Amino acid sequence: MVAHGVKHGRSIDGTAGWFESIGFREARMQAWASAVVEVGAGAALLAGLGTPVAAAAVVGTMSVAARSVHVRNGFFITSEGWEYVANLATASVVLAELGPGRWSADRWLGIDRRFAGLKGAAIAAGLGLGGAAAQLVAFHRPPDTSATLDESAEPVVNTTDASV
Repeated sequence: MVAHGVKHGRSIDGTAGWFESIGFREARMQAWASAVVEVGAGAALLAGLGTPVAAAAVVGTMSVAARSVHVRNGFFITSEGWEYVANLATASVVLAELGPGRWSADRWLGIDRRFAGLKGAAIAAGLGLGGAAAQLVAFHRPPDTSATLDESAEPVVNTTDASV
């Protein structure tokens, strides 16, 4: 997540253009939000800080990616399908359920067991899916793909004779 967020952040204009091309309104804001959330959630998970909330950010990000980009491509990642993003989201829920671990900021703060177990999984899944749904409803308008080339149309033939 951190590397992906850094990639988005290094080219906000390019990322904004991509978000716009897949149907997101306020594309520049989406580019900044994706960069900040991906870096922040990834770093928080690495540190074990706010584990269920950080996991929720990954679940939300991957759910938005699945819905806006990958689901129309089938399951397997080899064809840009939703396999990989679903695995990241699922792993994040499992991580929230297991808890942050012995060498985590959450443990140092004394909250490592407070939000582990089913409570942690519910926080990660609930906040993540709820946030994804809110973002998609508020900002995503899938591009109209009905204006694509009609494969059954007759080709246009140039009937002008240039030799005359």
